[in-house]
Amino acid sequence: MKRFLSAVSVTCLVASVSWAQEAADGVAPEMGSVLSMQVPESLQNSLKSKISGEPTKAKDWMVAAAHPLAVEAGAAVLRDGGTAADAMVAVQAVLGLVEPQSSGLGGGAFLVWYDAQTGEVTTLDGREMAPLAATPRLFLGRDGEPLKFFEAVVGGRSVGVPGTPMLMQEAHRKWGRSQWPSLFDAAITHAEEGFTVTPRMAASVARDAERLASHPVTADYFIPNGAPLAEGRQLDNPEYAASLKMMAAQGAAPFYTGKIAADIVDAVQNASNPGVLTGVDLALYQVKERPAVCMDYRAHDVCGMGPPSSGGLTVGQILGLIQPYDIAGLGPDSAEAWRLIGDASRLAFADRGRYMADNDYVPVPSVGLLAADYLAERAKLLDGSAALESVAPGAPEFDHALHYADGESYAQPSTSHISIVDSYGNALSMTTTIENGFGSRVMTNGFLLNNELTDFSFRSHRDGVPVANRVEPGKRPRSSMAPTIVLKDGKPSLVVGSPGGSRIIGYVAKTIIAHVDWGLDVQQAIDLPHLVNRFGTYDIESESAAMEFGEPLTGMGYKVNARDLNSGLHAISVGRRLQGGADNRREGLAYGE
Repeated sequence: MKRFLSAVSVTCLVASVSWAQEAADGVAPEMGSVLSMQVPESLQNSLKSKISGEPTKAKDWMVAAAHPLAVEAGAAVLRDGGTAADAMVAVQAVLGLVEPQSSGLGGGAFLVWYDAQTGEVTTLDGREMAPLAATPRLFLGRDGEPLKFFEAVVGGRSVGVPGTPMLMQEAHRKWGRSQWPSLFDAAITHAEEGFTVTPRMAASVARDAERLASHPVTADYFIPNGAPLAEGRQLDNPEYAASLKMMAAQGAAPFYTGKIAADIVDAVQNASNPGVLTGVDLALYQVKERPAVCMDYRAHDVCGMGPPSSGGLTVGQILGLIQPYDIAGLGPDSAEAWRLIGDASRLAFADRGRYMADNDYVPVPSVGLLAADYLAERAKLLDGSAALESVAPGAPEFDHALHYADGESYAQPSTSHISIVDSYGNALSMTTTIENGFGSRVMTNGFLLNNELTDFSFRSHRDGVPVANRVEPGKRPRSSMAPTIVLKDGKPSLVVGSPGGSRIIGYVAKTIIAHVDWGLDVQQAIDLPHLVNRFGTYDIESESAAMEFGEPLTGMGYKVNARDLNSGLHAISVGRRLQGGADNRREGLAYGE
């Protein structure tokens, strides 16, 4: 274990940038970053802990998020007696300003909540929704073949009904204590007075400048006078401040039936590559409370988001498949441990591609996919010492006919994650996104609109068999987001999640395994180098200790690809004290008191 951990923390501080391929396309991941940004004085100790590889410690409450200003806003709410739901509203409002390429009011989110009073875990689905006029041919060209990714993304065609504003309001309504208008104070101040453009934001803008220039409003903000925003520039956003003031005064209503809603429709319908979103679509949108998906793992309950997310089920399947094996005894230095984890992931992803979608439209065998006997039988495929030559979906028990074809979709890594534990014992894990970096590149009222509809399968059928994750009117696209709360004896022990497209699932599973099986503290578990296998090729994190596994994994029969694996894990472990960790691969921090 010491050998594997020795090269982790410091090398991850270097900028990590690559344009490597997703499984089905050549779309670039979001940018990494260096920790050279300005950090508020109150958070300096958290920064020192992160750099040194030590967790941040606290007694009463903690927040971990992707930008110091967002963490500072959430901390102020928690310090004043607010709940984790209150703090999330403040954090998200700031993230939409300072990290617009990742999440914001024009996107969607999944939230997992542990209620200290009831001991229950529940989830809120704030996923974007397809317009009523969307058809299964939305992303097919005139020749009937799928569009190229950016042909579908850039412009209005890819925009789904945003869910984040309504989710923020619903979480506060259910679990908040603070006065709603006060939760926007920090974000409004930063939007009016300006904030410093970070290295990651500047690099992301520079890399995407050509696509950002396709929409005039977006170009004016991110490429003023034809020059991409530079690192260190002070940037204000008065239109975003005005949107937040409206939201503070009126709640989420203006985004769904008011002025902002009308502006969203106008922007989508009049963008290049126009979309079919209407005011009716916005007015019909609802956040949905759904039961959590939980998996028993090593005397822990691992609870996450169910469909339309594939995150909770797929993480649960990976853990269930390796449960018969002595992962703890093998340890993180063992190539055999990573063989088991990698092929368990491949088996889980085979089921994901076949069965998982919005279960309001498609019956999903959630119980069958996590059934102990089903996973035990599938786990036998992991016996042996070599990589599986091939994997195929299993046949989980279900009370409906299951006859679906595998889909063809492009889950992107441009997302953010928030973990919070409050002084009342509540815990919140929320992953929030606008999908691809800068979403559709269409901007209105100071925020970007998502391109979430490209998370649907571009193909609706294969050989006459329907794809579960096909486009349908009013449907929510499948997601890989995996906000997770791990319980021990009925109480939270780990609150975790990450961005990273479909690799989110591997990042979260690895962190849980590192913490539960290998006994690593939360920062060590996050910093542990990534090894991810979804579809057969074993991705290993370049310039990390994971490179030592290249030769052993190749010898087992894997094709190995060394590349940047730019996660953004934020986690809090709960014990006698709270311990927080933030991913050195990005600009976030954990802070608590």
